[in-house]
Amino acid sequence: MVTKIKNPIKVQGDDCRESLGLVHVYTGDGKGKTTASLGLALRAVGSGLRVHMIQFLKSGVTGEIYSAKKLGFSIEQFGVDALKEKQKHLLEFTDRTSIFVFQPDIEEKEAAMQGLEHAKKIIKSRDYDLIILDEINCALDKSLIPLDEVLEIVKSHGNAELILTGRDAPKELIESADYVSVVNRVKHPWQKGIKARKGVEY
Repeated sequence: MVTKIKNPIKVQGDDCRESLGLVHVYTGDGKGKTTASLGLALRAVGSGLRVHMIQFLKSGVTGEIYSAKKLGFSIEQFGVDALKEKQKHLLEFTDRTSIFVFQPDIEEKEAAMQGLEHAKKIIKSRDYDLIILDEINCALDKSLIPLDEVLEIVKSHGNAELILTGRDAPKELIESADYVSVVNRVKHPWQKGIKARKGVEY
């Protein structure tokens, strides 16, 4: 139920960057977890914050990669196919066929571990105010990266606002977070056989 306001309510904001450093978890089986983190990135950039996004398990051309470049924040993908593209020294993915391949979990393990080590370096650098670890919950659920190392990141990530997305977030991560949002799927066009649409799903 929405709170009905009869008299003005004044809410004092906090503009101090030293107040940053809380942990957000977006999880659940519904659409919108990555989308929500990108919305937060948009807000942060508009407030002059420095944003970096690391995507686990993802490879390929998506709209947010180009938007991020225009807005001045970076997205790095650590899916196995994305790393193969980096090794070829390509600036952009050449596959524009709107086909996404989900590799077997075991093939993603090394790439996921590289993503985790990169996340540690990015956090340790103190160069960013908001860091998004996209689909890290899925990498945890698939046992591709160690939970204890992610919990250590959460415990000692400093003054950067930290966002962790993906379905099936572990209980320990949910307990250690400051914000937890669960996105539940009530309906989805995929249930009707509708394909993922450019600009909406990717």
